[in-house]
Amino acid sequence: MNIRDKIKSLADELENVGIVPVIKLENVDDAENLAKALRDGGINCAEVTFRAKGADEVIRRMTKACPDMLVGAGTVLTCEQADAAIAAGAKFCVAPGLNAKVVKHCLDKGVPFAPGLSSASEIEQALELGLDFVKFFPAEQAGGLSYIKAVCGPYTTMRFMPTGGISEENLNSYLSFNKVVCCGGSWLVPSAMLKAGDWAGITRLCRAAVDKMLGYELVHVGINGSDADEAESVADKFESAFGFGKKVGNSSVFAASYVEIMKKPFRGTHGHIAVATNSVKRAAYHLEKRGFKIDPSSVKYNTDGVMNVAYLSDEFGGFAVYLVLKK
Repeated sequence: MNIRDKIKSLADELENVGIVPVIKLENVDDAENLAKALRDGGINCAEVTFRAKGADEVIRRMTKACPDMLVGAGTVLTCEQADAAIAAGAKFCVAPGLNAKVVKHCLDKGVPFAPGLSSASEIEQALELGLDFVKFFPAEQAGGLSYIKAVCGPYTTMRFMPTGGISEENLNSYLSFNKVVCCGGSWLVPSAMLKAGDWAGITRLCRAAVDKMLGYELVHVGINGSDADEAESVADKFESAFGFGKKVGNSSVFAASYVEIMKKPFRGTHGHIAVATNSVKRAAYHLEKRGFKIDPSSVKYNTDGVMNVAYLSDEFGGFAVYLVLKK
């Protein structure tokens, strides 16, 4: 695989994860526990910053404990640091700025590099180096999402990993823009929890962040009717009892937007349950990490090429469950 393909593969994987924890770990002996805490919380990646001594050893131990984890090196300022990170098993390198010498050094070794930048001139330097995925740093201080949207006008191929000032509160705002691949941040690994060895607490923070990022909401419940007459009859009952207005469609009848009665049996023994999410693609990835399988034959895309429907393979209590993109 050439370096361009590796960069694309890296960006695709990070896009699925959505959140990249930025880690400054002082005690290398905590590396294995931290890796497992992150993965148990649904975050299968990490940026281990060289701001702390022993970062290369932390990377080595994390990758050994969780070989499938996407562990990268952060604050890589020199070729020597890059070599140490690569030798330790780092799958990518990141820096707060753009040093062409260090970037080229990593790319020549076949390791993706995401330099930090915050100006149009730096974007052009990155493009000259053959990069189309970079770190935007410091994100909030450098203009935030509005700045990213502005520079994407002339630089249509560039994609970003905003880092700096990112939190649970503004995470989804950034991720809602299609040129933002993922967001980096340290709020998932607070220094107090690291010092206390509160791995369960870090797992809870990660799980909560992933759930908030995905933004699951129950949209409606579908009931399998035997025919059109039964579908309308059931919808009439919901309207009579609760005032849920009936709307007749080609294949089903809705009672308001809450209940869909199929005119003939569809997916699921009894029917289906629709769950809306901020990203069907990202949700499918995280659900599969939690042990749920997606039925590949059910996946659909909208006119923009964005995945907008996907069914889980298993039924929940006799109901098929499917993901739908929020409008």
